[in-house]
Amino acid sequence: MSTFQIIILSVFLFFLFFAVLVFAGVIPFFGGAPSGVAGTVTMWGTVPESFLDDGLLALNKVNEGSFSITYVEKRKEGFDRDLVEALASGRGPDMILLPENLIVRHSDKVFPLPLESFSIRKFRDTFIEEGELYLTNSGILALPFSVDPMVLFWNRDIFNSASVSVPPNSWDQFLTLAPRLTQKDQALTIHKSAIALGEFGNVTHAKDVLAMLMLQAGDSIVERGDEGLAAILGEQRGLITPPAESALRFFTEFSNPAKTTYSWNRSLPDSKDFFIANDLAAYIGFASEIGEIRARSPHLNFDITSMPQPREVLRAGTLGRMMGIAVLKTSQNIGTAFYASSILTGPEFLQAFAIESGLPSVRRDILSIKNPGPFGDVLNASALMAHGWLDPSPEASVSIFRTMVDAVVSGKEKMSQAVARANGELGNLLKAQ
Repeated sequence: MSTFQIIILSVFLFFLFFAVLVFAGVIPFFGGAPSGVAGTVTMWGTVPESFLDDGLLALNKVNEGSFSITYVEKRKEGFDRDLVEALASGRGPDMILLPENLIVRHSDKVFPLPLESFSIRKFRDTFIEEGELYLTNSGILALPFSVDPMVLFWNRDIFNSASVSVPPNSWDQFLTLAPRLTQKDQALTIHKSAIALGEFGNVTHAKDVLAMLMLQAGDSIVERGDEGLAAILGEQRGLITPPAESALRFFTEFSNPAKTTYSWNRSLPDSKDFFIANDLAAYIGFASEIGEIRARSPHLNFDITSMPQPREVLRAGTLGRMMGIAVLKTSQNIGTAFYASSILTGPEFLQAFAIESGLPSVRRDILSIKNPGPFGDVLNASALMAHGWLDPSPEASVSIFRTMVDAVVSGKEKMSQAVARANGELGNLLKAQ
């Protein structure tokens, strides 16, 4: 190693050391930046700018004259393309809010935080379990920043009318409640539905819902091993029936007209719209949708609860959409970028972000504090049991999951055949990365 390289490495490690101290709380957020941290670093993400404005304004004011952080909000539809084009032309940001479903695609662009600087033990003690998707043998790809957990929205009027006092806490209960909550005529035309499951095209977040059921059943869909990433759909995981098959069977149960659970078909509107129209008893959605549903239907009498679980669940779980702050290899100010990422994922900034966004925190110390508001306890509990999976291609996997569901519903494939084919296609996507 040359003298120049040694100097550069020493400077980087110096900044990294300070970043870790800030993150650990040794150096406070509002205590000013350490000597050597300078310049402006830019972060791109799809989180609404309004959720970060006040916190960044305060942070930059305290550190005025030393360093500052600029946030650029990007559209979800164009984020991936904009990032690739910017990096290719040398105009990329220093940091990005890396979604969990783009970890596989963009991990080669990220400068990992060394485990020697921030231990796995400290990471697990600080962040919720889903954050471990960012852990690799080479280091931490991103520090968890936000989580949007999947929850169950339930229509209190429909439940009350059916003399059901509380929402189900297990999926098995839906099998018996579906006939009571669903209203259909002799021609089997559905007027009100218990739950939107069984079809793909008109079930909002269909891929996420099915993935959540698989994760709950014990199938992590994709696993990171010593030889890299591997698709594991269809593996038995020590059970008689492979978890993925059990999840797919339950998902498709509600679209079969021959069964008492029949409560959904492809002629119905999008499930979120049906819920907002006061015609769907239970809607599976994300915490971030609470405000939208309230705004679109101010008089809708709804509540939320934690996601129901399988009957013999080993650990409670739901699916969470996560963002983590990743420092890019192309940054011209890596030391300051790491320092900035440590502040942005520290307790003070993330407490402010939780208040602005209405989302639960990714930090365990913040989740240990009672979350005010009618939904606070549910959101905190859902964050703690949130999980995700390493999606090789969010666009392509939608097609894979759709084909899997359609093949079973139409009778073209048996459950095991549909799962095996989907697993092979996911494996091919992983090999192409």
